[in-house]
Amino acid sequence: MEARKKAHQVMIIWKLVFMMALAAFNFISVPVMGDDDSPVGHFGRGSHDDNMRKMQAFKASLMRGGRGFVSHSSAAPHSQPQPQPPKAWRRSSPAARVYYMSDFGGDPTGVKDSTEHIQALLLAAAGQGPSPDAQGVMSGAGSGPSQGSLTAGVPNKAGTADFQGGTYKVGKPVQVPPGGNIVIKDGTIQASDDFPKGGNVFNASPKQAPPAENTERLDEPAQLSPDPSSFSFEFITFQNIMIDSNHRGAGISLSNALRTSIENVYVAHFSTTGINVHPSSSETYISNSFLGQHPNAGRDPREGNFTGTAINLSGTNNALTDVVLFASAVGVDVSGHGNTLSGVHCYNKATRFGGTGIYLRKPGLGLGRNRIINSYLDYTGIVAEDPLQLHISNSFFRGDAFVALKSIKGVVSGVNIVDNTFSGSNKGTGIVQLQQSNGPFNKINQVVVDRNSVRGMSMKATVANGAVQGNGTSFTLDFNSVLLFPNRITHAQYSLIVTNGAFPNHVLRSVSNNRVVVATNVPVSATVFATVDQN
Repeated sequence: MEARKKAHQVMIIWKLVFMMALAAFNFISVPVMGDDDSPVGHFGRGSHDDNMRKMQAFKASLMRGGRGFVSHSSAAPHSQPQPQPPKAWRRSSPAARVYYMSDFGGDPTGVKDSTEHIQALLLAAAGQGPSPDAQGVMSGAGSGPSQGSLTAGVPNKAGTADFQGGTYKVGKPVQVPPGGNIVIKDGTIQASDDFPKGGNVFNASPKQAPPAENTERLDEPAQLSPDPSSFSFEFITFQNIMIDSNHRGAGISLSNALRTSIENVYVAHFSTTGINVHPSSSETYISNSFLGQHPNAGRDPREGNFTGTAINLSGTNNALTDVVLFASAVGVDVSGHGNTLSGVHCYNKATRFGGTGIYLRKPGLGLGRNRIINSYLDYTGIVAEDPLQLHISNSFFRGDAFVALKSIKGVVSGVNIVDNTFSGSNKGTGIVQLQQSNGPFNKINQVVVDRNSVRGMSMKATVANGAVQGNGTSFTLDFNSVLLFPNRITHAQYSLIVTNGAFPNHVLRSVSNNRVVVATNVPVSATVFATVDQN
């Protein structure tokens, strides 16, 4: 009995020895991966400092229950995989060109100024500044790696700057480094109380001043895009960011930038402009974003005092898609050409307070060619100065909102305002109006206002038809209440139906003053139908 007990004890001891040896083998051979997926479980003949760093990383991975640590629970047949570390724990990956704000310092609570930390993050993403290595030590500087080049030699940096959802305060504008293929994402940036007045929270522009506004003459052919060699930025993306300008200046400014993407961005409390696209920029796409000077949901008692412009499009070939603009004097100010606005909801300062939803500038035929489709003008309308090839369709105008054609040099050409819906308050407001305080329109060509649905407002069109019944030798149809331009009928057709059996001679006598006059050689009882066109 005693011998059997001793044999059992010996067996237990051997089992313990075997398990310790197996554990030691696993400790030596199993690679343990750190936060940046670099092995920290192999300890070779490197320096003492290197081995100490690896030991510390190994210890941290054991404390977290990270990958590579084999515990009894993790070795169980039906165990669940360990969750990934929270994003805030992850370190930047220079190899993958992804950089996290937590590696560059700064205060994610928005209390302390983080301007320099943000600038360092963007420089790293653009390959122009130090970045953390696998152990979090900042190293490297200079131009950094590039993945070839984009348009006109703009370097393809392929970098991402991730704010990790924090709120960061800035005391001066943040300069976006020149380059291409850079993503700036996921955070809130707030201007401080001493932020320079009129400054831009994000400034994507070269060191030199942006080019002057385009001043093409009426008789000069318009260039459809800037010189390709002038671009310093290409494919810069602002994504999932809120910008609070703190009533100090603007949100984002773009100069010499090509193919910029601004998506899911909220710009608030700007005093000048939410997003400013300078004439030197092209193909800026702004989508699924919200811009307003004062966050509200309408009926704000401060509405009469709203100032600023939500989006300024001075560049060419840009697009706004599914954007909400509120609480500013002007929703979109367009002085460039070749732009498309689709799904834009403007409920900024109402027209009765002096606000404008979309203002299209540029006198003469030098620029134009803009399109506004599928949009919602909510108590605020559209003003177009001397428009050229302007297309407005399939949009909804609410609260007596209307389209105003404003004469600067008296030119209006190639304008289509068709298939829209207008809703008003029965005040007799015309759906399209002429503003001719600078002089009348005297160069009118290819203007079509037609097929609009109107309720509670006054119909205006360039095409109209009507009928009149009477007895006598003269029949007059007055189209002044419908036709847009005064004293202008360029085409007219009529039919005369006699109801008393007579067969008179008849003629179109006059189309002056927007009145169609049909005359017969003998008195008749008849109905006259007429269709007129101002093109």
